[in-house]
Amino acid sequence: MKILLHACCGPCSAAPVPALREEGIEPVAFFHNPNIHPFREFRRRLAAFRELAEAYGLECEIDRDYGLVEYLRLVVGREEERCRICYEMRLSETARKAKTLGLETISTTLLYSRYQKHELIRRTGEEIAAAHGLTFLYRDWRGLWQEGIDRAIAMDLYRQPYCGCIYSEQERYDKKLRRRK
Repeated sequence: MKILLHACCGPCSAAPVPALREEGIEPVAFFHNPNIHPFREFRRRLAAFRELAEAYGLECEIDRDYGLVEYLRLVVGREEERCRICYEMRLSETARKAKTLGLETISTTLLYSRYQKHELIRRTGEEIAAAHGLTFLYRDWRGLWQEGIDRAIAMDLYRQPYCGCIYSEQERYDKKLRRRK
């Protein structure tokens, strides 16, 4: 069975891809991440994803467009909903790409992260998949967290310090400022 696996980055794909393969599921990875800021961060994550795909012999589709403007148009003024909007953007495009490729199931490596909102991802993924006549494959890969980190380190992949959006980057620095006070 083949599925289209939205890939947020290389490190977050390091453990889910082998886990899927162990289940007899062959992922086709799809890099589509219009939320990432700044552009050099987008490029670093894309490069790490490509390194992982090559090392794993992973078939992949890559959206090289830097979609920050589209992301910001949807989020500005609705910052409290930014994660939902971001999930919807990425999973909607994943569903469209799956239809184009003739695949019937989608999932996302966002489900690997301990920092993402799993129930929201699951609900969003199921709704979007159903709207496109697809199935959403939910897996809770958080238990593979350390394994993925170890694999990424062993591969010398760039590991990012925040989810990717400008808001999470600000929160990262705000936390440091609060600790100093």
